[in-house]
Amino acid sequence: MATQAANAANSIGDLAECRGIREALQHFTREKQWVNDIHLQLCRIAAPTFHELPRAEWMAAQFRSFGWHAGIDSEGNVLASLDPQPSGSLVAITAHLDTVLAPRIKDDISFDPQGVLLGPGVSDNGAGLAGLLAIARAIQQAPEPDGLDIWRRVLLIANTGEEGEGNLRGIRHLCSQPALVSRILAFLILDGAALEHITTHALGSRRFEVTFSGPGGHSWSDFGIGNPVHAITRAITDFIDTNPLDPRATPRVSVNAGLIEGGSGINAIPAQARAKIDIRSEDESRIDALATALHAAVARAEETENSRITGGRVTSRIREIGRRPAGRLDDRSPLLAALRSVDAHLGIRARPDCASTDANIPLSMGIPAVSIGAGGHGGGAHTTSEWYRPAGRDLGLKRILLTAAALLVETSAP
Repeated sequence: MATQAANAANSIGDLAECRGIREALQHFTREKQWVNDIHLQLCRIAAPTFHELPRAEWMAAQFRSFGWHAGIDSEGNVLASLDPQPSGSLVAITAHLDTVLAPRIKDDISFDPQGVLLGPGVSDNGAGLAGLLAIARAIQQAPEPDGLDIWRRVLLIANTGEEGEGNLRGIRHLCSQPALVSRILAFLILDGAALEHITTHALGSRRFEVTFSGPGGHSWSDFGIGNPVHAITRAITDFIDTNPLDPRATPRVSVNAGLIEGGSGINAIPAQARAKIDIRSEDESRIDALATALHAAVARAEETENSRITGGRVTSRIREIGRRPAGRLDDRSPLLAALRSVDAHLGIRARPDCASTDANIPLSMGIPAVSIGAGGHGGGAHTTSEWYRPAGRDLGLKRILLTAAALLVETSAP
């Protein structure tokens, strides 16, 4: 096995020395400051989930300025390629446009004196989007590798709706198009910065909004009517108590009541209460079983509340607001083999992990995909204290480009 790994790394070394590929790889080290500057610019364009269009339009304009053909599809995804209608098999390199939090003003995004980029979204997923732009510019400025037809088969995508209730809508839309997805050899999904993890196992999830409604009234004069807050808290407690989960057990499962709201004052019986519940697992069947248990707990809570009142019944409703299917990349996949060979060549040590990313959709469909970092270091994701340190970013960018090139070379016409 060690000899096979060494041989694979040697072949990647030969590929890295090909004219055109070598120039593109050198670009990442030579243009570090340019990448930092474009990273700052893109992160200053607010793109909270469902409001990504200004950033999408800016990204499309940047791609065009580098000589790429770029357009925005009906779901708000930006697709860029060197040919207006690329032919043959493709490797898709993607990064999501949206952020959980958005800057209020441009100066919320800035570099500190130590060269660390600060502000919401700078790592997740400013790092990935900056990587897409750096790759586009490096390819455009490099010649086509001798005897290889690969640059025109790279498809760059900045997609919508990865975070939260976006429900992976951008990548879901792309993967629903047979004419496109049948030509994609693999998805290289850039999400965040770190190089230590390769997401090959998609963590599945289902998300529900539970609503209880009633007539509402005064806490004294109307006491005895159904109380939606009482009912919803009973439903959540019942659901958790009757489905105890061990965080150390395998396959792992988690449940979380992440939001509860309702009512207008301490002396008013609320007319409505609402909660949002997140269920996750590495095993799709465990998710389905817990979803069934949640429905049962809500029904019991409605029945219990209505059995205790003298008037004004409560009613319940459950709405699914998100579904992320589970999936796994085959350990023998050419994509994983190529990435491992590149890592051996570059001296990167990475381990497979399980996470919820855009890779969930292609992996659930049997399409090769990994989610990896775009290089550098980041932290504080989904907070106002998010940060990104660009040192070592060029290593991550070389990894992405070499992996894509290795996959495309295998399918190049002789």
